[in-house]
Amino acid sequence: MNAIEITNLSKNYDGFCLKNVNITMPQGSVMGFIGQNGAGKTTTIKALLNLIKRDDGEIKIFGLENIKNEEEIKQQISVVFDEPCFHDILTAKQINQIFKHIYREWSEETFFNYMTKFELPLKRKFKVFSRGMRMKMQIAVALSHNAKLLILDEPTSGLDPVVRNEMLDVFMEYMQNEERSILISSHITVDLEQIADYITFINKGGILLSGRKDEILESYGIIKCGKDDSAKIAKEDIVASKVTEFGTEMMVSDRQKCKAKYPGLIIDKATLDEIMVFHVKGVTK
Repeated sequence: MNAIEITNLSKNYDGFCLKNVNITMPQGSVMGFIGQNGAGKTTTIKALLNLIKRDDGEIKIFGLENIKNEEEIKQQISVVFDEPCFHDILTAKQINQIFKHIYREWSEETFFNYMTKFELPLKRKFKVFSRGMRMKMQIAVALSHNAKLLILDEPTSGLDPVVRNEMLDVFMEYMQNEERSILISSHITVDLEQIADYITFINKGGILLSGRKDEILESYGIIKCGKDDSAKIAKEDIVASKVTEFGTEMMVSDRQKCKAKYPGLIIDKATLDEIMVFHVKGVTK
């Protein structure tokens, strides 16, 4: 079974539109959802959660249509947004009282264990929490009702490296149950290189690439060379290029083929950051 199936999703706004977005995410996997600000990540997630009305397309979660089966689906998923979602006056004890009446599988024991693990106070109001503490609170709630799918929208943005690593460890611990899945939207691609099984890259409302992370990182490469060498490379081999003060940099999508075709050139592996930057900022051939 797939955790998420999005087929030909479209949504039109004044000045922006999602265009036939297709995403398939197998159950038991972590998918990194990348793209620059305004590319369509949050719009896609809101459509997935039925928070906005889509213009066209179909969305299924665990094989269930997301509008027709919305109540059942939302018992089985958890969502963590970049911005805090709890009222400033609430304490952890009050949040526990609220959510145990919302989720049928809510576990007070699990919630308070996470509060201890994250060293969060039970009686202090949410408004005095730091950004890191606020994110930890949201994640504690998200992990306390046996959700099969976590949907995370920039969960590590703005956090210091120590807290980020702590959060990533928690997500990997959550994934020890092979029936669970995570969709994580993030600008911090180094985090996704650590934990993601799949990568989906959206740009200007359309999907540019989607596939297994390891295959993408193994396939893409960066050629750095001078003007004379760059002229030898066939245009059909180049995804995008840019000129620097030291020469020309070109991204190719089949690194092994290009290594055989151009044996005199060094072709480095591309990072997710480089793949995203070249697609967005590079000159497409």
